Amino acid sequence: MENQSCRSRFNRVCVFCGSSPGKKPGYQLAATELGKELVERNIDLVYGGGSVGLMGLVSQAVYDGGRHVLGVIPKTLMPREITGETVGEVRAVAGMHQRKAEMARQADAFIALPGGYGTLEELLEVITWAQLGIHDKPVGLLNVDGYYNSLLSFIDQAVDEGFISPSARHIIVSAQSAHELMCKLEEYVPKHNGVAPKLSWEV
Repeated sequence: MENQSCRSRFNRVCVFCGSSPGKKPGYQLAATELGKELVERNIDLVYGGGSVGLMGLVSQAVYDGGRHVLGVIPKTLMPREITGETVGEVRAVAGMHQRKAEMARQADAFIALPGGYGTLEELLEVITWAQLGIHDKPVGLLNVDGYYNSLLSFIDQAVDEGFISPSARHIIVSAQSAHELMCKLEEYVPKHNGVAPKLSWEV
């Protein structure tokens, strides 16, 4: 098979994304392309467990490609974010904090597709954990059609104003296509100094 020769240093990638499909078809296409890119690299998926929106598209693409899919979802969100049959393994947890900790433990890297408040909150938390030295896993931003341009501009301003160090700015790896982003994540080497290496996900 073609994908037998395409190995990755990641066994499983965590993807944060919207439970909405978004208004632009490009967002939906990017979710499917990311799923296919993971399959080509023999990478499994951990995600928020929903079957709707971009979550449903990326998980279906990975599942259809024969890779393992692990969805982690709070019990209270199951009626809202799961419709019809789920794909892969669904792990129900008590709440949002446990969900994020479990997803982070299971993953070797993180990628954020377009999304809303929840996606942004998950993304910024794993970036902060990297800055604190809780993990040194790569964090990628799939900047589809410039969706995250304003966020990246804000972060650059925070660097200019002295609130984020230039080395911590390096934590965020961004690209406009799934293939380019995965290539960058494969080559990622941390440049920042973690200040709390003995902290755990739960702290």
